[in-house]
Amino acid sequence: MSAEAADPGAPLRRRSRPRIDLRRLGRVALRGPVSRDRLPDAIGHVAEAHRAHHPDADLTILRRAYVLAESSHRGQMRKSGEPYITHPLAVTLILAELGAETTTLTASLLHDTVEDTEVTLDQVREQFGDEVCYLVDGVTKLEKVDYGAAAEPETFRKMLVATGNDVRVMSIKLADRLHNMRTLGVMRPEKQARIAKVTRDVLIPLAERLGVQALKTELEDLVFAILHPEEYEHTRALIAAAAGPDAPLDTIAGNVRHTLRDAGISAEVLIRPRHFVSVHRVRRKRGELRGTDFGRLLVLVGEDADCYAVLGELHTCFTPVISEFKDFIAAPKFNLYQSLHTAVVGPEGAVAEVLIRTHRMHKVAEAGVVALGNPYAQDHTAAPQAEPSDERADPTRPGWLSRLLDWQESATDPDTFWTTLRDDLAQDREITVFRTDGGTLGLPAGASCVDAAYAQYGDRAHTSIGARVNGRLATLSTVLSDGDTVQLLLAQDTGSGPSPDWLDHVRTPAARIAITGWLTDHPDEAKPTPSTTTPVDADGPGRAEPAAGAPEREPQATAPPRTRSGPRATGVLVDGAGGPVRLAGCCTPVPPDELTGFVVRGGAVTVHRRECPAVAAMQEIGRAPVGARWADAEGRESDAGCRVTLVAESFGRPRLLADLTEAIATAEAAIVSATVEPPSEQRVRHTYTLQLPHAAGLPALMRAMREVAGVYDVSRAQHPAPAPAG
Repeated sequence: MSAEAADPGAPLRRRSRPRIDLRRLGRVALRGPVSRDRLPDAIGHVAEAHRAHHPDADLTILRRAYVLAESSHRGQMRKSGEPYITHPLAVTLILAELGAETTTLTASLLHDTVEDTEVTLDQVREQFGDEVCYLVDGVTKLEKVDYGAAAEPETFRKMLVATGNDVRVMSIKLADRLHNMRTLGVMRPEKQARIAKVTRDVLIPLAERLGVQALKTELEDLVFAILHPEEYEHTRALIAAAAGPDAPLDTIAGNVRHTLRDAGISAEVLIRPRHFVSVHRVRRKRGELRGTDFGRLLVLVGEDADCYAVLGELHTCFTPVISEFKDFIAAPKFNLYQSLHTAVVGPEGAVAEVLIRTHRMHKVAEAGVVALGNPYAQDHTAAPQAEPSDERADPTRPGWLSRLLDWQESATDPDTFWTTLRDDLAQDREITVFRTDGGTLGLPAGASCVDAAYAQYGDRAHTSIGARVNGRLATLSTVLSDGDTVQLLLAQDTGSGPSPDWLDHVRTPAARIAITGWLTDHPDEAKPTPSTTTPVDADGPGRAEPAAGAPEREPQATAPPRTRSGPRATGVLVDGAGGPVRLAGCCTPVPPDELTGFVVRGGAVTVHRRECPAVAAMQEIGRAPVGARWADAEGRESDAGCRVTLVAESFGRPRLLADLTEAIATAEAAIVSATVEPPSEQRVRHTYTLQLPHAAGLPALMRAMREVAGVYDVSRAQHPAPAPAG
């Protein structure tokens, strides 16, 4: 099995063995079982391919599976005219050539028996064990995906769950679809088109994400031929015309072999023809094809270090095209793919793309998860589990699949699930971004800081106010690049929520579903434009680390919790106070802050928020606190009224001060005093002391100030502790 062009007549196609003669196999299959001391002739190709990857494999179970499949399918015919047994044989051969282990091949031979014959799952379990039974059952549940209501959302949900529990289920399904696509010509054109579209929209992206490039590329070519026959024929003609003994890649390949041989590097240099869809994409991108555009050089070596040695020689002895260099060894793709990509300039200016990988990397690049063997094979060196679990933890399951399994449970609406699934599978590339705590996040290309926030924090991301990307403050709408370091900044106001504008910037299903759910549950509370703001506070409740070169002082996102409805707080009651009571200017407490007081000169009592730094300073010098609490409407009014000091952090821009004061006035707050510090690195700090008609309006005021364009945080003032009065 290879990832070359799907057309068997294409000159650039190279195969390790000829394609099976299905009619001959059909005649052999009809002869029935053979003696126990040898395999049936009909699966000789399967045995040969399997032993090429697994020399010590026990083929006895394959023989028994074939005998059961052949006897149960006997008398059934495919629409193409061959005996039905030729289909599971062909599917199994596809997987055997990819290097699938014996359990997968056994299940592949039996994958249609429970669906189409009188064989039961209990019989499969009794004869072949739980693993084979599980795989056969999983594939059986996927049968409705292919035909009938091809876009039935609930069916695809079941497909996703089955695949997530064991990726080998989808491997069998993809091989099954490939053989069906190869023989699709016997069906009506409209049915061919319908099946091809489902293959294009769902199964090909799944093959890409599972890393099974050999299946993905042939499926792409088969779909291309059905849905775009004219462009397919034009591409086929271009490939045929480019074939010949004097192809430019042959010359460059010879030079590369000579260079590596002189450097003492043992390597195999191959010309890897592009498949039809790949050639078509290059033509659409460049307009006119060059002679080297019909293939790429593939350099195979023994060890990882040899890959970089080859790269060094190529970049030394040839002129490299630096913009084409990508290192997928140090940072593998989300589908397990590893390789070095580069391009070099050969004789007469011809540019050749080069792939450099080890033999093992090449096997995984072609076969993906199929090449990783049985993820549930017993490790006899590991300690036994205390209790068996029904959950199958697959160590080969890619991270993107785990994420899909998580969000599919949240997408209760089938249409939402279906739309989101197709959108997610349409992402053809994934990036890795780094968290400040050393962890990583896998996201689709084009993902924003909003996606990163929900990937890291889940529903806590509703309070996001921005991020730092590579140490610099950034808006939530900022698009992330592969290798970025992102620090998500969260407000401590747990009552705030996402903005509808965030939906314009999300690429991940988890973020979209979470935001949509919150907006549906809180139709009157969405903040209108946080996607334009940038932030402060991050991976925890404390201070955010300052960006490089920034002042050490950083504000805290400490917006108070949403006040509860009820009697309006109107004053402060202090235990045993005979003198005047005033609110401390250092922390300007307002309901529902917890309070404590201290008696100062003249018998007056100054009331602070309990977390105010002045409280600790007073206690250190021996001042005893007195109890203080807010009074309800029946209590004594405080002379100070509801006064609060707020600090607004923002980027400098014209009319910012006017817009902030307008937001304050709209909230019916009076400005007692205001200071604006000189800008630092385009950031401005505003400090306002405000008089509010009542404390219950404080959360709304702070939200209104945050919504001013350019403002990335508004917090309660936290002044240094004042010197205690003598």
